[in-house]
Amino acid sequence: MLAIISAILFFFAFLINAAEISTNDTFTSTNVMLLGLTVLALHLAGVGSGWSVRGRRH
Repeated sequence: MLAIISAILFFFAFLINAAEISTNDTFTSTNVMLLGLTVLALHLAGVGSGWSVRGRRH
């Protein structure tokens, strides 16, 4: 789920940069890209992956 959120943030950053949309200082394409990288790093670290079943018996 976090990977999907980061992909959406990267897409928004691309749109802001490609369309040269003027935004305020906190909502620039670089800041949105950094938020996407943060969410992607959390995804790779295993945050939000849910509960894992350990010691499953067959």
